[in-house]
Amino acid sequence: MIMESVGNASNLTRIGVFYDGNYFLHVSNYYNYNHARRARISIKGLHHFIRAQVAQEEGREMHLCQIVDAHYFRGRLNAQEASQKGNLLYYDRVFDDILMYEGITTHYLPVKSSNLGGKQEKGIDVWLALEAMEQTYLKKFNVIVLITSDGDYVPLIRKLNTMGSRVMVISWDFEYTTDDGSKMVTKTSQDLIEEVTYPIAMHEIIENRIRKNDPLVANLFVQPNPAAKMATRQLLEMEGERHVSTVHSLKTGYGFINYPPNNLFFHFSSLVDTDFAELREGDEVEFIMDINEKGEPIAKAVRLLYDEQPPA
Repeated sequence: MIMESVGNASNLTRIGVFYDGNYFLHVSNYYNYNHARRARISIKGLHHFIRAQVAQEEGREMHLCQIVDAHYFRGRLNAQEASQKGNLLYYDRVFDDILMYEGITTHYLPVKSSNLGGKQEKGIDVWLALEAMEQTYLKKFNVIVLITSDGDYVPLIRKLNTMGSRVMVISWDFEYTTDDGSKMVTKTSQDLIEEVTYPIAMHEIIENRIRKNDPLVANLFVQPNPAAKMATRQLLEMEGERHVSTVHSLKTGYGFINYPPNNLFFHFSSLVDTDFAELREGDEVEFIMDINEKGEPIAKAVRLLYDEQPPA
């Protein structure tokens, strides 16, 4: 096959990476705001992980598995609309700098207004598919890595398979409850998983306790800034009067605090100096009162109260 002959001639496993940008942003936001990691996905760390994973799957040494091309596709607001949303333009530019530094080619399409008044991203999946096909043909990738969970890419994968390339899909399945009590679920298409050579369930790898201290896993996340974390904690403490009560019940990633006449919802991302896994029903906690988007009272800046000083 063409792919194998080129791979043998160069003695490299040539990797092409293609990002579904809005999906990647959604995943990164989840780990930054709704997961105990409280950190964004690191592009550099993810690329290092991809090389190591390809080397493992292909039975090759890691230094012979190289990302030779990477592309990022996303719909985004035009400059005028973005300028009306606080620091959005600035953060877009910061992220562009990160992508540029990691050698990723960016592809953006303007997000258009729909007839219902919302925003729609159209054409990005088609553009990604066409670019992946063209670049695979021109650059002879041995392994194409798609960062997506969308079953719409099944036809692309089938075409790439006919070209003799192996396809790896990097995806995450997760669910969480927002701070207003709404349940959000993200799940990878089963059709997608069945078509690829190497389906990689990142959520299983990240949550695997055996790999908790694995540098490959730890470096998937941007390292936290201790000073920023302390500033956030101090801000939470200054937000309002603190109350004391006990934990009524605990669910997956959230719970309720006894507070007449109703129980107060709290999300694990609202914990301060406390690990959600430490909490037990009946534990005494302190917190501040807040109001969610529905106008309902909730608990924020929740801290476990110890009978004695907790161990360092």
